[in-house]
Formats: sequence, C-alpha cells, structure tokens
Amino acid sequence: MAVHFHEEDLPQGVLAPGPIAVDTETMGLITPRDRLCVVQISDGEGDEHLVRFRPGSDYAAPELRRVLGDPARLKLYHFARFDLAAIQYYLGTVAAPVYCTKTASRLVRTYTDRHGLKEIVRELLGQDISKQQQSSDWGAPELSDAQKDYAASDVRFLHQLRVKLDERLVREGRMALAKACFDFLPSRAALDIAGWPEVDIFAHV
Repeated sequence: MAVHFHEEDLPQGVLAPGPIAVDTETMGLITPRDRLCVVQISDGEGDEHLVRFRPGSDYAAPELRRVLGDPARLKLYHFARFDLAAIQYYLGTVAAPVYCTKTASRLVRTYTDRHGLKEIVRELLGQDISKQQQSSDWGAPELSDAQKDYAASDVRFLHQLRVKLDERLVREGRMALAKACFDFLPSRAALDIAGWPEVDIFAHV
C-alpha cells in the first residue's frame, strides 16, 4: 500500500479498470468560494493517488477529467453531494455514475444517527481512522505527511464499505431506492451550485 502525490493532474495508466473511490479536500464548505485543493482516488487495489491543485490553477487536468467523467466507471464517495459539486464547479466534469456510502448508511443503519466515515468504518470494517486533519489548511504550500495520510484514508475503505452496505441494502429490500438516490445526486449537487443548497424544492411550503 502506498500513497502517490501528483501535481495538477493524474498520470495516465495508474488505475486498474473498474470502480474508483473519490474524495475531495477544499478550503471550506462553500463550493464557489472555497477552492478545490486535492482530489483523492483509489481503485481498491491498495494504493491511493492524491492530485493537488495550487492557487491560480486552471484545473485543466485532462487525465483526471477523463477518469472522473468516464460513464463506464462507478465512482464511490462518502457524502457524494459535496464532492460532486466541487468536481463539477472546478473541473467542469459530472463525476458519475455514483455510489454514496453515507446515503447507503442512512438507508440501512437506521438504528443510529452516526453516519460519518469514521463511525461506519469502525462498525462495518473494524478499522479506526483519524479525523484530526479534517479541518487543516489544504491550500498550504506544502502538505504534511499527516494531511496526505488523512486524505488517502478517505478513499482507502470505500470499496470494502460498498460490499458491506450492499449486503444490507439487499437484506432490507432497499437497493432500488438506494440506486434512485445515487442517480439523483449529480442533480442535487447542481442545485447546490445553482443556489438551492438548503431549500427543498419538493416541499409543499
């Protein structure tokens, strides 16, 4: 297992075919204001790839855009809504089709309100991950080893989580509902970007 660090784009040929786990690190939680700093990717084979964008980047990243926009590759996220918005806004790519472990967790782990990645990984996989670097400065000139390891850990377990969550979705008869939710997430991200982040447009009032 290794963490590979790249500047401004993903090298060609570093990912195996099939689903990829994806995550992002930004300067904050407001997509148009808080720039995209890092995109993390894992093909589930043991290595993680971090692509860092510096201030003033044009986000050209042709290989990263190609991989994220490939309709044949399923993208695994935890809280896909946020990552999809950041990728769409800065890279100009709709990174679908989508699987969201947080959404799946909410559909099957109805006995708890703890759906953070740390809690799900601990319960379903028996692993412990640190969240100490979650609120660190991702726009710093140099990223620390702790930041890089944290970023990598956010995609390291998503392939395994999908297997566990799929078992429960099937068991509870909610796989079709989950798929419909996943398919809607790019549109939910587009609504966030367009100015409806906290408004339920389907509500009666």
